[in-house]
Amino acid sequence: MNKILLLIIGIPLIEIYLFIKIGSKIGAFNTISLILITAVLGIYYARYEGLNTLKSGMSRIINNKLPLYEILSGATLAFASLLLIFPGFATDIMGLLLIFPPTRKLLFNFLSKKFPKENKKKDFIEGDFEDIDDNKN
Repeated sequence: MNKILLLIIGIPLIEIYLFIKIGSKIGAFNTISLILITAVLGIYYARYEGLNTLKSGMSRIINNKLPLYEILSGATLAFASLLLIFPGFATDIMGLLLIFPPTRKLLFNFLSKKFPKENKKKDFIEGDFEDIDDNKN
């Protein structure tokens, strides 16, 4: 709970600080223009990558394989698009990093090492069976 509260308060503070610093260097109009341009370009690229992910997932389904990476990638792209819609430089940078496939793969590799798979016992019973014909008396 405390981490969420820290994020809710911390992210806008970081964004305001960056607005002031960058706005004082390049001007208010240029700062606003830069935010709008990164949002539009980021959303366009997120759409492009989302369609690529969808095509890749469909090809894996056609080959009878589970499209796990594509499902995670799609969710990550949706979150990245949300970050790009929010005004601000820090959220735009995080969103752009999540859109690019190499950084997504690095993130997935990091998270897969951090959360290892559980070794589940496979419960099964070995045995023989015999078909019983109901017509025989």
